[in-house]
Amino acid sequence: MSTLSLWTRRDPFAEFDRLVPARFTPAAEVVRDGDDAVVRLEVPGVDVEKDVTVEIDRGRLVVRGERRDERSDEQSGRILREVRYGSFARSFALPTHVTADAVTASYDAGVLSVRVAGAHARPSTATRIAVTSGEQPAQERPAA
Repeated sequence: MSTLSLWTRRDPFAEFDRLVPARFTPAAEVVRDGDDAVVRLEVPGVDVEKDVTVEIDRGRLVVRGERRDERSDEQSGRILREVRYGSFARSFALPTHVTADAVTASYDAGVLSVRVAGAHARPSTATRIAVTSGEQPAQERPAA
């Protein structure tokens, strides 16, 4: 258990945030649901319609976004900050048979869920060749 003082007057991250560009990494989990893969990212406080993109780029599922802090510390009266703000990007390798049509995304209660339909399905690697009936003309051989 962690104990925090409500009377702390100094934000231990304030100086660090001034020196290093803001960035955070949302917690993620990937679960199997039948033949589908579901990627869940914890991104509470994010405006997903405005600040999140989900795309397939070179065989990877890429989720990018930003959690914005619209208030300054002076405006909010905040004296301690453990919530991280800034941009984020997460990427996950996809099987070669997955196309963009197989990917859907939804957001509920601070969790972005991306479903990749058929990610765990084994695609057929065999290609069937049609056999035609009837005679094919014989190729002429050159005279020797």
